[in-house]
Amino acid sequence: MSPSSVTLSGAHVRLEPLVNDHLSAIQAAANDGQLWKLFFTTVPSFEKTQQWLDTALEMQKQEKAIPFAVRSLLSGEIIGSTRYCNIDQNNKRLEIGYTWYAKRAQRSAVNTECKLLLLSHAFEVLSCNAVEFRTDWFNRASQAAIERLGAKRDGVLRNHTILPDGRVRDTVVYSILQNEWPGVKKNLQFMLNQYP
Repeated sequence: MSPSSVTLSGAHVRLEPLVNDHLSAIQAAANDGQLWKLFFTTVPSFEKTQQWLDTALEMQKQEKAIPFAVRSLLSGEIIGSTRYCNIDQNNKRLEIGYTWYAKRAQRSAVNTECKLLLLSHAFEVLSCNAVEFRTDWFNRASQAAIERLGAKRDGVLRNHTILPDGRVRDTVVYSILQNEWPGVKKNLQFMLNQYP
């Protein structure tokens, strides 16, 4: 397993390596629905987007993450971001996280196809043993979305993270194992076919 910058394309979206040139497009996407107002997410506000972008690129430089900009193939616009993170090459596991989409892209084929692309690459190219998802205890929509993918809840890490606003977050952890991937993949393909 040797993760590196990669572009992943489907029928609805293209996941392209996040770069500084995406700054204004990321700001516009986050502004659609003012997503930073959701206290349980990591979506950057307009003023903090450069800092968010710098952090993502620094994580990539340190080989701790591979951040992507999510581009709609229908409109050609950037509609969100996601990344591989907590990359553990020795144990062949990683996390898919920091995921958010513009309001107009939510409840569409976007998340399903993004996860299909990311999971396919993780299991079939990077040969991962497990892929993890983590979310805030209060982010019920995210928990439901992760469960719809076919991930199983591993547990809750209590008082896991101190957030910038001082709140101490409980983190809900999910995973998909390598031997579960064929069934999860079939489910994701079935879900994707339900969209026009």
